[in-house]
Amino acid sequence: MRKRVLITGGTGFLGRRLGMQMKADWEVFLGARNNKQNWMAGQYTGCETIPLDITSIDSFRDAVVEIRPDVVIHAAATKFVDLSEKQPLECVDVNVLGSQNVARVCMDKGVETVIGISTDKAAPPVRNTYALSKALMERMFCSLNGKSVTKFACVRFGNLAWSTGSVLPIWKKMHDETGVIGTTGPEMRRFFISVDEACSIILNAVNHIDVLQGQVLTRRMKSVQIGDMLALWVTKKGGRWERIEGRPGERDDEYLVGESERPYASEHVFDGITHYAIDFNRKNPNPIVEELSSATMPRLSEAEILNIVMNPPPADELW
Repeated sequence: MRKRVLITGGTGFLGRRLGMQMKADWEVFLGARNNKQNWMAGQYTGCETIPLDITSIDSFRDAVVEIRPDVVIHAAATKFVDLSEKQPLECVDVNVLGSQNVARVCMDKGVETVIGISTDKAAPPVRNTYALSKALMERMFCSLNGKSVTKFACVRFGNLAWSTGSVLPIWKKMHDETGVIGTTGPEMRRFFISVDEACSIILNAVNHIDVLQGQVLTRRMKSVQIGDMLALWVTKKGGRWERIEGRPGERDDEYLVGESERPYASEHVFDGITHYAIDFNRKNPNPIVEELSSATMPRLSEAEILNIVMNPPPADELW
């Protein structure tokens, strides 16, 4: 009998792709609170869907009781920096209290494994409300590991290229409508990762949970300066870019492993790729030698940037 996995936020860009990757080996359930999105995701992925709202512990408990998942991948979140600054109560309700509901129910019902989806913005120095909410989820999940039969871990990655509401679809919309792309920070540096690369990090966390439980997993990534990406965009597609007013909560660089986390980080190799695991309360006698930031990590080549810019997903994936 195949094991069951429940993906919260399963109707999102990441959840749908992860479900399609896992369904050959798992019985996959995608859970979210929008019933129209649930229906669309079910049609698109061929996975089962179930309505659930993580801000309601009863709603999430009902879903777990019905599905009886072996693994919960917790991807549901309010994920936008500017929205979280303007609507902090919503951010806390979903990202903190919702994650608490997931943890409590999973422990109570004996779910084997819980993986929390986090972000490089959660690494110190934390700059905004969204990042704080995700950093708290990381700490909560990792601290709860060992308190029950449920094994907890989290994963961190950078900007998910072409995900719903992220910078690339926004730029494309601006360019299509006016030929002018507005950017809040051409000097900023960001990690970009494909949705398939993000899925591989999650699956490594699931497959190696006995080693990674109680820790936050990330992997080696390349960064890009936003101005360089925009320059290539307009060179290939025409138009121009211009600076616009900044958004609250932004910072110039992101971190996969912050300086204060470095003594607690260890190196692992999965699928031939260097990964890093952070154990917040156990120092590593052989820690990594420097913080991992978008300023210090290798840069994407021009060819790699163009591969991202020139290859958006099909239109039927962008919803």
